[in-house]
Amino acid sequence: MSSAAEQEAVVSERATGDGGPAAVVNGARPARPPRPAVPVRPGRPTPLGARFRTGPDGVAGTNFALWAGGAEGVELCLFDERGRESRARLTELTHGIWHGFVPGVLPGQRYGYRVHGRWDPWTGARWNPAKLLLDPYARAVDGDFGLPPEVYGHVRDWPEQHVADTVRDDRDSAPYVPKGVVVHDDDDWADDHRPKTPWADSVIYELHVKGFTQRHPDIPEELRGTYAGLAHPAAVEHLVKLGVTAVELLPVHQFAHEDHLLRRGLRNYWGYNSIGYFAPHAAYAASGTTGQQVGEFKRMVRALHAAGIEVILDVVYNHTAEAGELGPTLSLKGIDNRGYYRLQPDARRYADYTGCGNTLHVVQPHVLRLITDSLRYWVTEMGVDGFRFDLAAALARSMHDVDMLSPFLAVIAQDPVLRRVKLIAEPWDVGSGGYQVGAFPPLWTEWNDRYRDAVRDYWRHALPDVREMGYRLSGSSDLYAWGGRRPYASVNFITAHDGFTLRDLVSYGRKHNEANGEGNRDGTDDNRSWNCGAEGETEDEDVRNLRRRQVRNLLTTLLLSTGVPMLVAGDEMGRTQRGNNNAYCQDNEIGWVDWTLVDDPDWRPVLELTSRLIALRHRHPVLRRRAFFSGRAHSADGLRDLAWFTPHGREMTEGDWYAPAATLGMYLSGRDIPGRDERGAQILDDSFLAVLHAGEAPVEFELPGPPWADRYEVVVDTAREEQDRAPGVEHRAGTRITVAARSVLLLRVRT
Repeated sequence: MSSAAEQEAVVSERATGDGGPAAVVNGARPARPPRPAVPVRPGRPTPLGARFRTGPDGVAGTNFALWAGGAEGVELCLFDERGRESRARLTELTHGIWHGFVPGVLPGQRYGYRVHGRWDPWTGARWNPAKLLLDPYARAVDGDFGLPPEVYGHVRDWPEQHVADTVRDDRDSAPYVPKGVVVHDDDDWADDHRPKTPWADSVIYELHVKGFTQRHPDIPEELRGTYAGLAHPAAVEHLVKLGVTAVELLPVHQFAHEDHLLRRGLRNYWGYNSIGYFAPHAAYAASGTTGQQVGEFKRMVRALHAAGIEVILDVVYNHTAEAGELGPTLSLKGIDNRGYYRLQPDARRYADYTGCGNTLHVVQPHVLRLITDSLRYWVTEMGVDGFRFDLAAALARSMHDVDMLSPFLAVIAQDPVLRRVKLIAEPWDVGSGGYQVGAFPPLWTEWNDRYRDAVRDYWRHALPDVREMGYRLSGSSDLYAWGGRRPYASVNFITAHDGFTLRDLVSYGRKHNEANGEGNRDGTDDNRSWNCGAEGETEDEDVRNLRRRQVRNLLTTLLLSTGVPMLVAGDEMGRTQRGNNNAYCQDNEIGWVDWTLVDDPDWRPVLELTSRLIALRHRHPVLRRRAFFSGRAHSADGLRDLAWFTPHGREMTEGDWYAPAATLGMYLSGRDIPGRDERGAQILDDSFLAVLHAGEAPVEFELPGPPWADRYEVVVDTAREEQDRAPGVEHRAGTRITVAARSVLLLRVRT
């Protein structure tokens, strides 16, 4: 135990501006002499981070706790409104956690850390007390991340770049980096009502907080691009009219911009470069950045919940903005590089399963704790309803291989908070064996890229047969029918933030990423797109009409498929990125939603069709099944829960599945839906026949007769620009009808 005298930390104060002695080391001026001592009490090792509270003597202050297991010393740095810095050495060390209670430190206080230890990059040790470090548990961040040379732990511009990371830079980074902010958590969410939408009933809408609101004419200009803008009635109204049940927000954890983008005058727009796992990204706040962003985010969540819309966060726990050995020193790298990151046998280098320079070492207990503490915080204190995990396979790696019994997945499965929220995996990373679609355990859903690829290929008529399409339309049982998983384990999507928009998918045969400044080398070349006969925008009315029809086909396919559909903001009204399939750095009109399309006569019918299809899905349980189809007869008349038909009106044989085909008939029976409703009654619904025809010429399709149906009513015909609101035309069973080229015909069964 330390003595009372040892528990009094010496605090020194130094100005962050110019002045002082002229002697420099790599451009750094030595610190000024210490100022009079200020008491720092022992405090507590938990909870981690900066937590405002009242001390045992009734004096208000803040407890600071930082895990830095291998460090030799930690200084807490406090900044006043003029940027002047005061340092307090934390002397208490409990199980690798440095901690202390500072009386008089109130919410709104800006702070950071300087961590002392060896500089030995050859063994992975990169401590450098000249660098001010962001608290990994900071609840709010004030300031922007620029990347001048001073924020690098090594001499960034060392002439011999192959050894630059081994030369320590002693310049003070404090004037150039954001600071953490002490936040008072006093919200019990008693007035909030979570929608708790069942997975099978969910329709996800992926959006960017800034991009969705930046150009909306009905949102006040000062709120555009912010959490308050997304909470505005004009934004919420669009979501409600569309009928989606959840928004999936591109990263809102505090993130930084990469050096190579800043040098080109660009910024990281998507935000997949996290540096603060507890802090809402400050640039999206309209109300302020010294803690106000926390309350603004909460109010946004409340507004969406009140409209029946869940909030899912896209989270990036696989890597941080500190990149590899040549990256900046912003937080974890300077706190305990070896403790937080996976290193190669040559400990100067980082194991990179993410393509971003580093990978968090999730097997380490304190790293796992950082992630799970962050997740629980966003659920319990920020009100969110679920998470989509970027490159989730990287989190599931044990020492090297992806392991579905890994500590991360095991902890999530037993956590009483996290196992109840929506969990979505991006089931791959860039490392060996990283592609894990269909492999995640129960409780998890997955982005199903095999659905995306099959549907894209089908509608550009590039599938050799229709086997793959059959699996994807009916819930991907080949991937998910194991271990008690359900059809909603598949998050079906055709487009996402990464890649072409839906309009661009039918307008461009190749990527056009010149605006990114990388010589059009970035972004995938495997787009599986078809430009309908002209590259990019055209005045050819036939091409334009065909493109809109293809968009209607793709949207209709998505919303009729079994599984959880995910739309991307703006796809429902023809948003374009001008052929850019990697708009991660386009914080401009390329990346923002164009709201003028709502009233565009060409695209408004697409918006109306999307809303109509979502409403149809909500009304009919046969379209959102909670169990896989059996394909077997459940009644004496031989009617199965799922049947497939050729254009000749007969059921498909095994040979038909292997033959080239452009037409597929899918019969969904509403009589054989597994499960019961909340009152215990059998679930009964209408039956439907969907005819998908990707051929370039019309096809004659014979409607199946009894016992399948006596007659059929047209519900949706994507060959039409406008869809009839009134009940459609009826056809008798056995009739041969003409299905237009490249179209979907949805018919309700009448008996």
